[in-house]
Amino acid sequence: MAFLELNRPIFQLIGAEADDLGLECYVIGGFVRDLLLGRPCKDIDFMCVGNGLQLAERVAQKLGRSEQLTVFKNFGTAHFVWEDLDIEFVGARKESYRRDSRNPEVSQGDFKDDLNRRDFTINTLAICLNKNTYGALIDTFNGIADLNSGLIRTPVDAQKTFDDDPLRMLRAIRFAMQLNFEIHPELWDSMPGLAQRMEIVAKERIADELNKMMACDEPGRLFSMLDKGGLLPVLFPEFCLLKGVEKVNGLGHKDNFYHTIEVLNNLALLSNNLWLRWAAVMHDIAKPQTKRFEPGHGWTFHGHEDLGARMVPKLFKKLGLPSNEKMKFVQKMVRLHLRPIVLAKHEITDSALRRLLMDADDDLEDLLLLCQADITSKNPGRVSRYLRNYEVVKEKLQEVEAKDHIRNFQPPISGEEIIGYFGISPGPVVGQIKSSIKESILEGRIPNQREAAWSLMVELGVELGLEMPKA
Repeated sequence: MAFLELNRPIFQLIGAEADDLGLECYVIGGFVRDLLLGRPCKDIDFMCVGNGLQLAERVAQKLGRSEQLTVFKNFGTAHFVWEDLDIEFVGARKESYRRDSRNPEVSQGDFKDDLNRRDFTINTLAICLNKNTYGALIDTFNGIADLNSGLIRTPVDAQKTFDDDPLRMLRAIRFAMQLNFEIHPELWDSMPGLAQRMEIVAKERIADELNKMMACDEPGRLFSMLDKGGLLPVLFPEFCLLKGVEKVNGLGHKDNFYHTIEVLNNLALLSNNLWLRWAAVMHDIAKPQTKRFEPGHGWTFHGHEDLGARMVPKLFKKLGLPSNEKMKFVQKMVRLHLRPIVLAKHEITDSALRRLLMDADDDLEDLLLLCQADITSKNPGRVSRYLRNYEVVKEKLQEVEAKDHIRNFQPPISGEEIIGYFGISPGPVVGQIKSSIKESILEGRIPNQREAAWSLMVELGVELGLEMPKA
C-alpha cells in the first residue's frame, strides 16, 4: 500500500537512522489510523524494537533539535517538535499495572508485546520505515476491518484493557464520537463493573478527554454514552439526578436529563465556544434540588439558576476543569440563563433590558445563544412564538444599548468625586449616593450622562443634609 505522506523527508530520515542502528522501526498508532481515514494528524508516534531513546537522540541531532528533545527514561519515550509535527519515539515494550495506578511499570518487549499494550485495534496499525520493507502496512489485530466497519474494539480482552488503564473507557467513547464509530458490545459490557476504577485517574486527564468530546459536533452524545457505560454516576452524579419524570395528579415535568442533552446539541449548532457548551451542560443542574409541585400551578424550579451558579465552582473542581475566568463565565451564564427567556414571555421594559445589558456586558451574545438553544418545546407553535418574541428582545436590547450605553457600565460619578465635592469621609453615604445614581440610570429616570448624574448627586446631597461647597 502506497502512502504519499511517507515521501516526507522526516520519515525517510528516521528509517535510515534506524537501519544504521540495526533497529526495526515503524510509524504506529493514531497517525496511521488517521492517514487511512483521510483525517489530518500532526502527532506522530515512532516505535522501534530496541532502544527508542537512542534513535530519538540520533534523529534529533540530525535535525538540529537536540536541545528541544525531552526524554522520559522511566517510560522509555522521547519527544520533540519538528516543523508542524509533534514527534514521539518509544522502544517496543511490555507494560504491567498496579491496582492503585494507571501508570505502567515498563520493560523491554518485542513488536507483538507493544501492540498488545495498545488501547484499540484501530490504533495498532503500523507502517514499516526500514529500507527493505519501507511503507509496508502491518495489521496484526484486523484494525483495517474495524476501520472499514466503524468499530471500536480492544486488541486483547476488554476487561483487562480497561482494568489496566481506566481512562481507556473514556477514550473509547471519545473515538466513537470523533470518528462516528460504534463501540463493540464487549466494551460496553466491561465498563459498568470497572467504572469505580476511574477514581485512580488524574482529574486533569479526565477533563482533557471530556473537553475533546465536548468539542465534537454532537456533544450531547457524551452524556448518554457515559450513562450507558455506567461512568456517569462516578464522574458526574449531579447530571444523573436530572433524569426522570415525576407526576402529581397527572401533571409531569420534562425529563431534564434529555432536555439538557438537547440544549447542548442545539448550542453546538450555534457556537464552538467550549465554555458556553459547559454552561449548557450546567444551566439546569440545580433543578432536582429546587423541584416543587404547587397545587393549582404545577411543577416549579424556583431559584435553580442561582443555586446552579453556586454549584459551578464545586462541579468544575470535581471534573478537573479550571478554576479561573472560564469557570466564572460558566457561572455567570448559569445565573443569567433565564433572564432573556423571561423577557421573551412578558412585556419588555427598558429598565429590565438595561439591567440585563449591565449584568451580561461583554457576554450578552453568548447568553442569547444559550437561551436560544434552551428552546426545546415539542410544540411547533410554541417554539415559533418564543423565537419571534426572542427576536423582539434582541432588537430591543440593541435599541436600548444604542441609546443608553449600559454595557460595561461604569458610574458617571466616582466615589472620590463625591467625597471631594461634599468634603466627607469614605463611608456608607458615598455608597448610597452611587447606588441611587445607578438605580436612576437603570430605571430611566436620568440618562447615562455625567451632567445628569452630577445634578442628581447634588440633589441627593441636599436630601441627606450634606454640606454644600461654597461658591
